[in-house]
Amino acid sequence: MKKIKLMLVLLFLSTGTVMAQEPKVTSLISKDLTDIPGKEVLMIEVEYPPGGADPIHRHNAPAFVYVLEGSIVMQVKGGKEVTLTPGQTFYEGRDDVHVVGRNASSTKPAKFLVLLVKDKGALVLVPVPE
Repeated sequence: MKKIKLMLVLLFLSTGTVMAQEPKVTSLISKDLTDIPGKEVLMIEVEYPPGGADPIHRHNAPAFVYVLEGSIVMQVKGGKEVTLTPGQTFYEGRDDVHVVGRNASSTKPAKFLVLLVKDKGALVLVPVPE
């Protein structure tokens, strides 16, 4: 969990975007996929504070998003911007660049789960220059 928070802080600093309201990231499970050598699954919970957002990034892994509370706006490069509410899902492919990730509200928090199937030991977030 500390590793994920450190990576998020480094991501914000490396992109020159230090936000007063950074997302809160909680690691829920990390598990080696013994039937798929070299792969692991990571599930995190992300909470955007009101007006919170992510810088442009990629995961280099398939990412499955499930909204728990509030509403979020998501978009990958070349795709349409979508607003998601509780119970809705979003998918980012291994090569997708996540160009929009933010809370749709400036007054209420939003919370969602992210499930990543990634190379074992690979970074969770990789900054992408604008």
